[in-house]
Amino acid sequence: MSTQKQELFGVLAEFESPRTLFHGCEKIRDAGYKRWDAYSPFPVHNLEKAMGIPASKVPWIVLAGGLTGASLGFFMQWWISAVDYPLIIAGKPLVSWPAFIPVTFELMVLFSALGAVFGMLALNRLPQPYHPLFQSKNFERVTDDKFFVAIESRDPQFDATSTAEFLESVGAINIELIEP
Repeated sequence: MSTQKQELFGVLAEFESPRTLFHGCEKIRDAGYKRWDAYSPFPVHNLEKAMGIPASKVPWIVLAGGLTGASLGFFMQWWISAVDYPLIIAGKPLVSWPAFIPVTFELMVLFSALGAVFGMLALNRLPQPYHPLFQSKNFERVTDDKFFVAIESRDPQFDATSTAEFLESVGAINIELIEP
């Protein structure tokens, strides 16, 4: 690993429009870069496909949370009514599953919602109070009207000079080296 890679966070490239950002991302993906991200002030339709991002894992986390909540809710009620404190009330059996439905459903919804929130935060590595891109004055406009791509120095193909030249060839109008 060269010292150049260790001294830089990466290269930040500014694009003129969502269209040039989209096509630039396709070319970056096709060039084989792996450690990079695109930034836009608003969602760009199909940008995740242009970047080659796989489907989200959040739905699977939500499913696991829902199944866990429903199982825990049903098991908790079964344990209390049949094992821990068995009372026959109004002639009902000890395990009266229709009475268990509301609590089972509510715990399923609760665990699904918590799985969605905490799964999204974990997968997005949030909260992140500091990022090296925050040092760039140009990057401040990403929330207003500018479009950016940052290629990190941790990428196996990264070389500051050739990466900057490549980004310029795919339509970047401003290139900046970002220090950590």
